[in-house]
Amino acid sequence: MSAAPAPPTRRRRWRSRALALVALLGAYPAFVMIAVYTQWFAADLPGGRNGPADAYRHSLASAIVAYTLSPRCVDWVTAVMERGGQGNASRAMDAHNNRIGARLGAAAENWTAMQREVRAAVDHGAIDARSPEQITWRAPSSWQDRLY
Repeated sequence: MSAAPAPPTRRRRWRSRALALVALLGAYPAFVMIAVYTQWFAADLPGGRNGPADAYRHSLASAIVAYTLSPRCVDWVTAVMERGGQGNASRAMDAHNNRIGARLGAAAENWTAMQREVRAAVDHGAIDARSPEQITWRAPSSWQDRLY
């Protein structure tokens, strides 16, 4: 007869739970990035940094987070990563577009409508738009061809 395996120790159970939590926390950002970049590459917009492509990436990511979690999560991420839009014109642009994306995502009826609304908002965006209803980007002289 063989003895039954020993029950997991408290430390082993804690490590297993911590690893599961880390995997779960990493899966959501990966999901958002994959969803954003799939659409972003297909959009073929100019200005990967500071241009329409950058505006699209930020507004779409924020819409996805607001649609799947909450606009409050977008507010928190914007406060942390974009310093609330303070410091420079690029951060201000990103924070502005994050707010619009969050609003669109929170109001969307479904996933497809959310994506369509974000793209339409970008298509109607403008250089240095100040309206809280209009996507904005910087002048072409500041655009950079980057993926982030």
